[in-house]
Amino acid sequence: MSFCDSLLIAVTILTSMVQADLHQIGITQLPADRALQLAKLAKECELNGVVCSAHEVATLKSACGSDFLSITPGIRPIGAEAYDQRRIMTPEQAINVGVDYMVIGRPITHSADPVLTLAQINRSIGWIK
Repeated sequence: MSFCDSLLIAVTILTSMVQADLHQIGITQLPADRALQLAKLAKECELNGVVCSAHEVATLKSACGSDFLSITPGIRPIGAEAYDQRRIMTPEQAINVGVDYMVIGRPITHSADPVLTLAQINRSIGWIK
């Protein structure tokens, strides 16, 4: 990949943060409203997309265009521990709202069998049979 092929991605609101966390740092907006404001700013600055909660993807794509990329942490298979993530979705739900890239970390890396866990996730979303 050359420099010209690189993507510029901004971070909106961490998926581990909720309204009370934002209030502690002086932000009075709801997480979804703040994420939208930051995504619009990223789009105006000609960035390619944002890291955001899957809960915000539909609104952000509506405001910034379907080609504006969404990278979403906080993706958890059904039954997986949330850890510090508070605004989570399953892989199936994330696909349904239009997420471009899912970040599924600890449910895989903390698994006793990461390869099997990944295969189960891929199977659950129809990527493998």
